[in-house]
Amino acid sequence: MFLVSSREMLHKAQLGGYAVPAFNIHNLETAQVVVETAAELQTPVILAGTPGTFSYAGSDYLVGICREAAKRYQMPIALHLDHHESYADICKKVECGIKSAMIDASHLNFEDNIALVKKAVQFCHRWDCSVEAELGRLGGQEDDLIVDDKDALFTDPDAAVEFIERTGIDSLAIAIGTAHGLYKEKPCLDFDRLGIIRSKTDVPLVLHGASDVPDEDVRRCIELGITKVNVATELKIAFSDAVKKYFIEFPDANDPRHYMVPGKLAMKKVVADKIRVCGSAGML
Repeated sequence: MFLVSSREMLHKAQLGGYAVPAFNIHNLETAQVVVETAAELQTPVILAGTPGTFSYAGSDYLVGICREAAKRYQMPIALHLDHHESYADICKKVECGIKSAMIDASHLNFEDNIALVKKAVQFCHRWDCSVEAELGRLGGQEDDLIVDDKDALFTDPDAAVEFIERTGIDSLAIAIGTAHGLYKEKPCLDFDRLGIIRSKTDVPLVLHGASDVPDEDVRRCIELGITKVNVATELKIAFSDAVKKYFIEFPDANDPRHYMVPGKLAMKKVVADKIRVCGSAGML
């Protein structure tokens, strides 16, 4: 079982009224936790990596790890290029076997965003790679990508329809009030805007910045048509906090086979909780 695109996963989720969870991974341990938990709960899953993650771990390593995980658990896995802005970089990684890509040109004006996304779609579709794009901008920080609150923009429903038609994308990440990272106060999501966008298009919609969003709000977004939910920061915090605690209790520890374990267990709980919120357990 090799890596697959996210296209079929998202369409199936759309029909079933649930969302596919997309977890940002960074290394072997995080990939192990996500795939093992997904297999136990029989959920479709997307493993996402930012440009920083691929630079850190190496594209060949990540592709190899995810392919072996798919074989071990006999389940399809989508390895996804999250928030990639370089067309050349996306092409190189797709040629390595990655079947799901986000081309993030949301920092460009509307016409330039369309032009770059359309170019990526034309290339990726030749390789059976699904393409996600973003219209509107989320505030906060995702690795090296930092967007000030003043630069955050909500997605315009009519512009979304035109954007989808002109680019041919497979899914659209929309801005309705979420942000990357943790929130200083409870986010106020624009559910009405989401509902309008959903009513105007049948392309799968993606919720970025779902870490730290109340479960009831995420479920409401799924009810209104979100079919992919991205989670990153909560995984990193759970993992790092557990490892820090281990070193406080065992300051002389030096074996990663030991101190990584509590981090993996803490992350496993977050992964399982998010899968249940997405309603995807048992949908594999």
